[in-house]
Amino acid sequence: MTIKETPIKGLLIVEPKVWKDNRGYFYESFNAKILSDAGIDVTFVQDNQSFSQKGALRGLHAQKDPFAQGKLVRVIQGRVMDVAVDIRKSSPTFGQHFALELSGENHLQLWVPPGFLHGFITLEDDTIFTYKVSNYYDKNSEIGVIWNDADLNIEWGKEVPESEFLLSDKDQVLPAFKDFSSPF
Repeated sequence: MTIKETPIKGLLIVEPKVWKDNRGYFYESFNAKILSDAGIDVTFVQDNQSFSQKGALRGLHAQKDPFAQGKLVRVIQGRVMDVAVDIRKSSPTFGQHFALELSGENHLQLWVPPGFLHGFITLEDDTIFTYKVSNYYDKNSEIGVIWNDADLNIEWGKEVPESEFLLSDKDQVLPAFKDFSSPF
């Protein structure tokens, strides 16, 4: 397992070592010691999984304290464009985002620490997305920003036309970034 930095401090790519042979593949998807050695010293308390068709856009979400969550995200089957937005007010990259394609084939994972909004769009049908979280879900702690915010200018990929995005009612009414007051 290799840990790689991104242009945003604290946001890390986790690349497992994959062993392949004629039977298929094997890899270690989680190793607490390796993550801890890389500065991700966290106790995960919950695993979440979603199944989505092509064009499902989920985000941009986070939870505020005392239920702020760090997330270790990956795709088991299919592909997504995964996005994290830095909402740490004291960060030099406040308001910047990082996007990475995660897939069942590349096995990449992204560590999204507390202080980031997170979202993804599925690029294939029957995509299974899973993530470990460092705190429990609390509806009253939910925060977010609208997925198509002009100031964030996120490129969700060209594989799915915007007219085919599948959004929840909740995700269609989130505030703009300029109206968002970060608790971090």
